[in-house]
Amino acid sequence: MAEGLIVRSLRDGSLPGEHAPALCLEDSLPSPLASHSHAVFRHLLTSLLSTGTGTAVVLVAFHRSPSFYLSLLSPTFHNSIRLLDCYSDPLAWKPNHHPPPPSHSPQNITLLTNLNHLPHFLSSILHLAKDLGAQGHERVTVAIDSVTHMLRHAPLPSVLQLLTNLRCHEKISSLFWLIHTDLHEPKVISSFEYISTMIASLQPIVQLPDYANANISASITSLEENYSKAKFNLRLKRRNGRVKLLCEELLIEQGSVKFSSVPSVSSVVAQNLIPKVQFNIQLSDKERMDRANVVLPFEHQGNGQNIEIYDGRRSLSESQNDPSSIKIGGLSEQKRSNNNKSEKGEIHYIRDSDDEQPDSDEDPDDDLDI
Repeated sequence: MAEGLIVRSLRDGSLPGEHAPALCLEDSLPSPLASHSHAVFRHLLTSLLSTGTGTAVVLVAFHRSPSFYLSLLSPTFHNSIRLLDCYSDPLAWKPNHHPPPPSHSPQNITLLTNLNHLPHFLSSILHLAKDLGAQGHERVTVAIDSVTHMLRHAPLPSVLQLLTNLRCHEKISSLFWLIHTDLHEPKVISSFEYISTMIASLQPIVQLPDYANANISASITSLEENYSKAKFNLRLKRRNGRVKLLCEELLIEQGSVKFSSVPSVSSVVAQNLIPKVQFNIQLSDKERMDRANVVLPFEHQGNGQNIEIYDGRRSLSESQNDPSSIKIGGLSEQKRSNNNKSEKGEIHYIRDSDDEQPDSDEDPDDDLDI
C-alpha cells in the first residue's frame, strides 16, 4: 500500500498552482537493512517508469555511475530517462574526461562537472526535462540518488533552494531523493523533511538491546532478524493539512524488494497506551452477574405492592380529612405499618402553610421513576 501510494503521488504530480510532490527517503545505521536503501531507491525508480503513462525521469547520479543505472533498466525505458552524470568528475579534475558510451547511446548521459556552481546544475536538469517534454512525455520526475553527496559541494541553503526551484518549475511534476541521516545534524534532516510532502524511513524491525547488559544469544537473534527485514515508515502530508502514517515490512531477497502489510500505526500506538498492571482488568462471568444484581440507589425494586410516592401536594388539612388514613403525629398509621412490613426508609414532607402555592412544591422530575 505504501509503495503504491508513493508511485501514484509521484506519477500524478501536482494540481495547478501547487508545488510538485517531493519524497525524502531516509536511512540510518541502526537498521542493517538500510544499507540496501539504494535498492529501494532503484525499485521506486523502476516502478515509476513502469506505469507507462508518459512519465519520464531525470536521474541525477551521485552515488553510482550512470552506466550502472542503465544496466539495471530494461532497454524499453532508455527513451524515458536522462542521466546527469555527477559521479565521474564532480570536482572537474579531469578536463578531458567524457562518459564512456558502451552499448548505450551517449544522448542518455550528460556529464556535469564543478558542482559548486548550482545555477548551472539547475539549468542542466531543466534542459534535460525540456528534452524529454519535447519527445512527448507529459510528466518529468527528478530523482537524486544522494543529497548527502550534494552537501559535500554546496551549502545547505543553496541545496534547499535548488530543490524548491525544481518543485516550483512547470516542467517538473515530482521529485524524490535519498539522504543518509547518520551523516547530518538533526536540523539538516528537519530542513529536508520540511520541504517534502512524503517522508519514508527505514528502521530496524527489532530494537537492539544494550550490548553491555544484554543477553548475547538474544542480541544475535535480533541482529539476524534486522538483516532480513526492516520497517518502512511513510508519512504523507495531505493537501488539507492532515498527515497520514503508514508502516509496512520491507524484505529484500536476491535484490528484489517486497513490501508486506503490518498493523497500522494507530493500532500499535493504541496497544502501547494500554496500562500494564499486575491484575486482570477484565470481569469474569460471575462478576458480571453480581454487578447486574446490584441495586442502584433510589431504584424502586417493588415487593408486589403498589408503590405510593408522596409528592408534597396534599396539605395537612386534606390529610386529616382523608378517610383512608388516620393521622398520628404527622404520620399516618397506614404508612407506618407499610414501613414496618417493607423495612424501607421513607421521606415525608408537609407544607409549612396551606397558603403556600402548590406550584412551589412541584417536583420537575416527578415523571421519572427515581
